[in-house]
Amino acid sequence: MMALDILVCPLCKGPLAHDRQQQTLTCKADRLVFPIRDGVPVMIVEEAGHLAADGSVTPAPAAGTAG
Repeated sequence: MMALDILVCPLCKGPLAHDRQQQTLTCKADRLVFPIRDGVPVMIVEEAGHLAADGSVTPAPAAGTAG
């Protein structure tokens, strides 16, 4: 078991899919994509990208910008 296997979505507490290439954790239920930065998962909903129906990811607004 990897350390990432114990993480769950902070909103729904559901499972996360790990994408090693993209360095992300995805909650398919909430359509949120959490980044992994320097090996550390960033599990802050406001910093998560949004998964579109076509599979593309819309990044979260940059910190300090209106959104």
